[in-house]
Amino acid sequence: MSRLYLFAEGRTEQTFASTVLSPHLASHGVYVQGPILVANSRRGRAIHRGGIRTFSAMQHDIVRFLKQESADDVFFTSMIDLYALPGDFPCFEEANRYRADPYRRVEALEASWADETADRRFIPFIQLHEYEAYLFADVSQLSHFYPDKNAEIEALRRIVDIAGSPELIDDEPHTAPSKQIIGQFPDYKYVKATVGSQAAERIGLATIRCRCRHFARWLGRLEQLGQGNTFSQCRC
Repeated sequence: MSRLYLFAEGRTEQTFASTVLSPHLASHGVYVQGPILVANSRRGRAIHRGGIRTFSAMQHDIVRFLKQESADDVFFTSMIDLYALPGDFPCFEEANRYRADPYRRVEALEASWADETADRRFIPFIQLHEYEAYLFADVSQLSHFYPDKNAEIEALRRIVDIAGSPELIDDEPHTAPSKQIIGQFPDYKYVKATVGSQAAERIGLATIRCRCRHFARWLGRLEQLGQGNTFSQCRC
């Protein structure tokens, strides 16, 4: 049995972690504490949370938790977006050399974050390219929230078909996964914390991990934190 602190970039990730990830990981003997919104600034004793303004503010808060929880069976991870990652992130410019290979780029950033933190219990995870990519694992589930919108859902399906994987939908300001969804369903911008997490719950972890290999690798590592558990292979 292990405990896991998960630092989420926003409310959507926080809700997804609470309603989808937590029950799944508990079945593997891993119990999520929180989840906790990342810190974006601090004024005196007050810590402001949600969204990433600078790497340093987020990192200072995570390191503080690491120091407070020193037990070997307590672990820490993150759910933050590669999209709009702040420029003060360690090795940010070096990793940009791999923009043509998003998987290599995100792995380089995660490795540099692990080195910066220097604690084996910390498992950094940066989403390719943002949370909404997971909804592209099965866009048909959006029909539950947007009935009679077949043309719009088909437009989203074509986007992921062209990209080849939800995680490969690019991170340009107007074509990132969330922007593509908002382009078809403008009100998603205002309901993403609820619709985004509920749609992912309907899609299911099995489908998401089959379509999103970087997510699958991370989820497998978290499952292994539970005593006696092994990585659950994708069978899609």
